[in-house]
Amino acid sequence: MMTECTPRVVIIPANPELTKEKAVKRQLKVAAYCRVSTDEEEQLSSYEAQQTYYTDKIMNNPEWTMAGLFADQGITGTCARKRPEFLRMIRQCRKKKIDIVLTKSISRFARNTVDCLHYIRALRELGIAVIFEKEGINTLESDSEMLITILGAFAQAESESISGNIVWGIRQAMREGRVSYQYSRWYAYQKGADGRPEIIPEQAEVVRRIYDQYIAGASLRQIKDYLEAGGILNVEGAAEWTISSIKGILTNEKYCGDALLQKTFIQECISKKVIRNTGQLPQYLIQNCHKGIVDRQLYDTVQAEMARRSAGKSPSKKNAPTGRASYASKYALSERLICGECGTLYRRCVWAKNGRKRVVWRCVSRLDYGTKYCHHSPTLDEEPLQRAVLAAINEAMGSRNEMVRQITMELELAALPGQTVSLSDIQRQIGELEGRFNLLLEQAAEQLGDQSYVEQFQAITNEIAALKMQRGQMEEQRKSNALAVYRLDTAASLLEKASPELIEWDEAVIRQLVDTVKVLSEDTITVYLRGGIEITQSIVR
Repeated sequence: MMTECTPRVVIIPANPELTKEKAVKRQLKVAAYCRVSTDEEEQLSSYEAQQTYYTDKIMNNPEWTMAGLFADQGITGTCARKRPEFLRMIRQCRKKKIDIVLTKSISRFARNTVDCLHYIRALRELGIAVIFEKEGINTLESDSEMLITILGAFAQAESESISGNIVWGIRQAMREGRVSYQYSRWYAYQKGADGRPEIIPEQAEVVRRIYDQYIAGASLRQIKDYLEAGGILNVEGAAEWTISSIKGILTNEKYCGDALLQKTFIQECISKKVIRNTGQLPQYLIQNCHKGIVDRQLYDTVQAEMARRSAGKSPSKKNAPTGRASYASKYALSERLICGECGTLYRRCVWAKNGRKRVVWRCVSRLDYGTKYCHHSPTLDEEPLQRAVLAAINEAMGSRNEMVRQITMELELAALPGQTVSLSDIQRQIGELEGRFNLLLEQAAEQLGDQSYVEQFQAITNEIAALKMQRGQMEEQRKSNALAVYRLDTAASLLEKASPELIEWDEAVIRQLVDTVKVLSEDTITVYLRGGIEITQSIVR
């Protein structure tokens, strides 16, 4: 029978010397991390000084061996993802190629508290110490994390404060109309000797061609093909253009001499996420801040045309019962040929039968919905249709002087939509009122003290003010109708230079001369030309 024994604790004393004897002596692999957050000359000097300091410190310690010097230059510390050298150092640590990491301070290691703790904990699990020299902290020590958390929070707060001051300074500069130009990705401009934007003539001509082609009806894809076929180099000196870069040229207000500031903004300094400004913050339009390549009217015209094309797009044909499908620029009639019965656009189709192709134009409503909305729209063969349109244009060309005159009158004298008078009428009325005012002023000078003149002065002044307000509204409306004005002007110029007769079908010429072609029947169309000329033409097969 076993008896219970009282437990007895025997303490075996520690013997550090024995551990030292058994340990294999080796040099510790030490790396250093340094960073400066700006490219300013003073900061770069600090960056070089940090590199020299850590190189000497590691190489002069006989127990250490150099495991690498990792340095990020001109990069923020609030986001580790944007620090390639820092991430390379972490990868080396995970491969057990580093035992100790030296860094100047917590703010140099990271200004983001979450990132700082995340990487310190990851390295500590690997048995790797991070030594912050300024704070005197070794992350392998038991009380280090609390201190790092507190000091890391201070570093983050400092970063947020600095970022806030920088943002305030930038926005103040915007309010004062000061523009900061980024020349590296700005096509057709370079920094001049006076520090101002300077136009590069050869590239400026390319910009003008891009604008002219787009207004003439070319798509972004077609402009891209044109530039690449001509061997024209982009802003990076490459032969390949992108759709987005061409669109950027067409939508960048800087090409007309203006600058729109605060198009985007950074939501907060930690993530550095850039957000498009859609009204969250004010924007600042600085007009005439540098010499433009295209005039403002052409720029506004392009924006109106781009909005029109965008509005005409539809994700699927079934969502576009009125024929508003995606913009088609290859064929001029794609935007101009309409059904006389339902008003829907016609679409170009290619039929194939027995190995033979037949090109026809059909009403979109009939294509998408059968006879549900449109019952009698005819299918038209392309060649007879084109001949009929050319015949109508040539008929008008016989009296093109009259056509040019009508277009010019429409540009200068015609009342704008929704108005009963033209700009010239308003200007004439203002001139007459000013004449009456001056005459009344002479009469009042001869009859001092006559109060009746005061009321007459006030009445004329009020009338002039009302007319000037109306004139201003009409001028703004004219700007919004810039596309139509530009096309009319181009049409007039084209007619003046055109040959007496058009023999071949030219998509660009048709776009400029023809406004609309209405299909009345399978045998008859009505061609509406710029300037208001209307010609009904038979289709001869």
